[in-house]
Amino acid sequence: MSEALTLPAEMRERAGKGASRALRREGRVPAVIYGGKEEPTQIHIEAKELRRQLGTGHFMNSIVMVEVGGKPVRTLPKDVAFHPVTDLPLHVDFFRLSKDAKIEVLIPVVFVNEEASPGLKKGGVLNVVRHDLDLICESDKIPDEIHIDVTGLEVGDSIHISSVTLPAGAVSAITDRDFTIATIVAPSALKSQDGEAAAEAESSAEDSEDTAEDEAGEEEAASE
Repeated sequence: MSEALTLPAEMRERAGKGASRALRREGRVPAVIYGGKEEPTQIHIEAKELRRQLGTGHFMNSIVMVEVGGKPVRTLPKDVAFHPVTDLPLHVDFFRLSKDAKIEVLIPVVFVNEEASPGLKKGGVLNVVRHDLDLICESDKIPDEIHIDVTGLEVGDSIHISSVTLPAGAVSAITDRDFTIATIVAPSALKSQDGEAAAEAESSAEDSEDTAEDEAGEEEAASE
C-alpha cells in the first residue's frame, strides 16, 4: 500500500490570479481541498516541499495528509497544473477522503519472474500493451504497483486483466471487456510488423509520386 505523505499548508486569505501570482513569488503554490460534502478549502503549500514529494514518483497515487492549521485532512491529489515552459507546479487539487471512500487511480504494472518464462528464454519479447491499470481502490488500500508474474508463459501467450490477482480492496475500473495487458511475441513477429509498416509507407510515397507525375502530365497537355 502507498505510504501516506504529510504536507504542511496554510489557509489562503485571498483568491484570484493576482493573489496566486503573489504566492508563487514567495515560493508558495496555491491549492484547494474539495469533496467530502464540505465546502472547498483554499490553501497554499511550500513549492520546494511539493516538488520533493512530486519527485518520489508516487505522489498522485498516495494518501496525502494535508495539515491545515495543525489539523490533518486526509486527501488524494487529483490534479497538478504545471508551467508550460519551466514545468514548475502552479496549482494543486486535493480530493478530501472519508475513511471508507473508494477512488479511481492509475497504478503502474511491474512484470516479475521473466527468467521463468520459457517464451522469453527462447528469445521472445514482452510486448507491454498497458503500463498502468485503471483501478477502483479503497482509499486506505491503494497499492504502489501491481506485480504480474510471467512464469511459464510461452511465445504467443497473452496476459488479460481476468488473469491478474488484484490486491484486496481493488477492482478494475474497466468492466466491459477482458482487456490485454501484455503479450509475448517472437522477435520475427515484431520485425514483420515493422517491415509491413515500412512497406506501407513506401507504397504510399510511391502512390503520391505517381499522382504528382500524372497531374503534371495533365497540366502539360492542357497548356499545349
